[in-house]
Amino acid sequence: MGYKFDFSVVWDRAPELLLASLGTLGLALAGMAVALVIGIFGVAARTSKVRAVRAPAVAFVEIVRNTPFLVQIFFIYFALPLMGIRLNPTLTAIIALGINGGAYAIEIIRGGVESINKGQIEAGLALGLHKGEVFRKIVLKPALRAIYPSLTSQFVMLTLTTSVCTSIAAYELTSAAQIIESDTFRSFEVYFSVTVMYLVISSLMMGLFTIISRIYFNYPTR
Repeated sequence: MGYKFDFSVVWDRAPELLLASLGTLGLALAGMAVALVIGIFGVAARTSKVRAVRAPAVAFVEIVRNTPFLVQIFFIYFALPLMGIRLNPTLTAIIALGINGGAYAIEIIRGGVESINKGQIEAGLALGLHKGEVFRKIVLKPALRAIYPSLTSQFVMLTLTTSVCTSIAAYELTSAAQIIESDTFRSFEVYFSVTVMYLVISSLMMGLFTIISRIYFNYPTR
């Protein structure tokens, strides 16, 4: 084997990779925010007793969860302009990530909501709380506490899914790696380094979620 490793090309382009990592984090955090909003409002619709409200939510979840993310982002970026809706790559990536993550968040949060004892809900209503207050104070927070580990794991997966956004030229880590690799032809060095960077990003995200859980949900320190 005559291949000689040369990581100097990665070191020389390190500022580009670090900046692209921030792009990845930006897409991931924005996508998570959109996904969480969709998840909260979606679960309210998903559990509604009104069929006209529940049916679209069920259809949304099934369509998104049973189609590839790549097809979803291509549809938003390439098909919607035919209807006069044109979005730049960054906004397209955020919306696609939010929609994809939101569909999974709806089902995860629904599982937590359905685990809440109905007696607690009835007690809240008996105390004179509005349905919105009951959902927010008695249902949502305990439900989020119960499903927090599953939800954060899904959000870490969403962070890694940002790599697919390079397919529409969104600026993130994989797209920067492709540019550097095409300039240097050092595939092993570039993608090995990017693999390590994704591992670091995932670890940082999990650390952030752990801190949030200890502050907001009073999870014990391991």
